[in-house]
Amino acid sequence: MNSEELVAIDVHTHAEVSSQGRSSLDDELHDASAAYFKVEGSRKPTVEETAAYYRERKMAAVIFTVDAQSATGTPPVPNEEVAEAAAANADVLIPFASIDPYRGRAGVRQARRLVEEYGVKGFKFHPNIQGFFPNDRALAYELYEVIEETGTIALFHTGQTGIGAGVPGGGGIRLKYSNPLHVDDVAADFPHLKIILAHPSFPWQDEALAVATHKPGVHIDLSGWSPKYFPPQLVQYANTLLKDKVLFGSDFPVLTPDRWLADFAKLPVRDEVRPKILKENAARLLGLTTP
Repeated sequence: MNSEELVAIDVHTHAEVSSQGRSSLDDELHDASAAYFKVEGSRKPTVEETAAYYRERKMAAVIFTVDAQSATGTPPVPNEEVAEAAAANADVLIPFASIDPYRGRAGVRQARRLVEEYGVKGFKFHPNIQGFFPNDRALAYELYEVIEETGTIALFHTGQTGIGAGVPGGGGIRLKYSNPLHVDDVAADFPHLKIILAHPSFPWQDEALAVATHKPGVHIDLSGWSPKYFPPQLVQYANTLLKDKVLFGSDFPVLTPDRWLADFAKLPVRDEVRPKILKENAARLLGLTTP
C-alpha cells in the first residue's frame, strides 16, 4: 500500500457477508439496521466488491467482521477469510479482526494467531452486540494483553447503535455497555495500547472527548454519522486539541464514503486539519508512514 497515492483512509468498514453468502447478522437485525441508516444499494457487498469500490476512489479501508456469536447465536464472517481477502487486495484493504470476549482462552490464542499468521492490524469490539463491559477484567483483559503486546489496535464501538434500533426491545441489545468511560479504564490499565473510540458517542460525546484528550493512546473515528449531524463540540475538538487524533471512518456499507465526504466538505474544519482527519492521522496510527 502506497499511502502517498491515497486520497483518504477509511478506518471503519464492515465485512458483512461471507464468500458463501452467510451474513453476520440475522435477518431481523440486518433489515432493521438497513432501515435505520436508510441504506441505498447493496447492503451486503463481498470483501472483493468492497476492495473494488475503494480502489475506484483511490482510498484505503480498514475492514472487519463482528464476532458476537455467544450473544446472537449467529456465526461471524470468518476472520481468516477477511484477512486473506485483504491480503489479496493489499493495495486498498487493511485487515482487522473481531474476537468474541466470551471465547475465553481460545479467543486469546486465536487473536495471537491472527496477528502472527494473517497480518491482522487490529481488533474490533462491539460491546452492545457482544454484551460486555470493556473494563471487565475477567472477560477481556487477556485479549487486550495480546493486542498491546503485538502493537495492534483495539477499536471499540461507542455510543448508541443502529443495530436493533426499531426492533421490539431493541432486539435485546443494551446501550449501557458502550459508554466511552468504560474504555477509559482500559486505557489506564494498558497505557501502551492503541485505542480507537468509534463513532460520535451519542449520548456520551463529552465523555469520549475527555477520554481522548486525557489518554495519549486514545483516538476517535467519525464513522456511522453523516458529518452534518456532528455535535459542535466534536468539531471544535477536532479542529484543536484532537486534531492529531481524529480519524475518517464511514461505517460502509451502511454509510458510504461518498455521502460522508460530501457532508464533511461543508463542515467548518480548518484547511490544515482536513488532511490529518482524512488520511495523515490514520496513516501514522496504522504504521503506514514514519511517525
